[in-house]
Amino acid sequence: MFNFCTCMNFKQEPCSDEERQKNSPGRKRDMKKGIHEIMCNNAPLRVSTSEHRDYGDDRVINLDAGDPTMYETYWKKMGKKATVVIPGWRSMSYFSNGRSLCWFLEPDLCQQILRLHRVVGNAITEGRYVIVGTGSSQLILAALYALSSPESSEPTDVVSAVPYYSSYPSMCDYLKTTLFKWGGDASKYEKEGSYIEIVTSPNNPDGSLRGPVVKRSGGKLLHDLAYYWPHYTSITAPADFDVALFTASKCTGHAGSRIGWALVKDPEIAMKMVKFIELNTIGVSKDSQLRAARMLSVVSDSCEQPGSTTVLDNRTGESFYGFGHRLMTERWCRIRQAVKHGGMFSLPEFPTAYCTFLHQPTESRPAFAWLKCEDEEEEDCAGLLRRHKILGRSGVSFGCSPEFVRVSMLDRDDNFDLLVQRISKITAAPKSEQPH
Repeated sequence: MFNFCTCMNFKQEPCSDEERQKNSPGRKRDMKKGIHEIMCNNAPLRVSTSEHRDYGDDRVINLDAGDPTMYETYWKKMGKKATVVIPGWRSMSYFSNGRSLCWFLEPDLCQQILRLHRVVGNAITEGRYVIVGTGSSQLILAALYALSSPESSEPTDVVSAVPYYSSYPSMCDYLKTTLFKWGGDASKYEKEGSYIEIVTSPNNPDGSLRGPVVKRSGGKLLHDLAYYWPHYTSITAPADFDVALFTASKCTGHAGSRIGWALVKDPEIAMKMVKFIELNTIGVSKDSQLRAARMLSVVSDSCEQPGSTTVLDNRTGESFYGFGHRLMTERWCRIRQAVKHGGMFSLPEFPTAYCTFLHQPTESRPAFAWLKCEDEEEEDCAGLLRRHKILGRSGVSFGCSPEFVRVSMLDRDDNFDLLVQRISKITAAPKSEQPH
């Protein structure tokens, strides 16, 4: 039996979020290229006052993918704290830890993964094997490989409830393997026999909190928890699942490092996942792991330091998740104002729940805006946005109607400013002016 990857205990001191002033109409923040006003209580739509931009209003903004570039601002402030220097002699071997089941997992990264989950309180790590992968995409395939039934006469069906993450179908069917295949919408799945249900919570694309849908014998569950972090949703309890996947791209914003990890209960499933990654890429880049370990360490440090706050006040005490929580709250306030102002779209409403990390009730702030076009004359929501130079991903990609479209909330400030401005100006034409 292999040993679990363990690390020393760290004191958990979650950073607190100062309560937003209930009687204030909003808050102001000083931006690099102008003063922007955030007004959250039935106030006029905020419009960027930035001047001397090197682009015009005709620029196309690509919000199709969830590229988390909005976090660049925070990491630039970290400077040397988040800088990694790797000597030429380090990490030359294929192997990291011969005593660990996941032999290519760097001990530093394992230690910081376990530490961060304890600090945030979003996952149980005791009695789990930690498996590192090249992003959660590789881990999804590794988990499907490990959870499928090789003895079966036909591929195991993989299902997920609509709207599901747009890459799940192609990931399942691209290699045309005999082990598993895409089985469609979990809410309509009625076949007997084995199946694998992917549960994404918070869900991509609509931000909803989810549980299993198929709920019958013969099935296995794979939980994709890429967005179960306090800047996107309330942390209500530590996740306790057989296979749970996380990724640095949404946890810290370092999508380019391509680091994800799985927390796995069953040693046989864990060993199969390791074998898949071994055959697929002979492990995972040590350089990326060392960088990810530093970033996770900086995040944990920022949450544990005395006086850490979630309010921007030009001090160095703002934790990473405080920064993310504040910025996502402001952005969702603004996108809702824009949608209300234009009147063409609607957005999902999210319940409020007590967050054990922030120590206060909070509402979900998903990484994507799941827009629905409310104009009966407009059948293609993505096409409508495209005509206004906004690239989003059609609801068809998520198993839904084209009246839906997903746009990223995680882009840089200038692109998000343009999104808000353009959404607010898209209005339905009067019935007499609409084409027949």
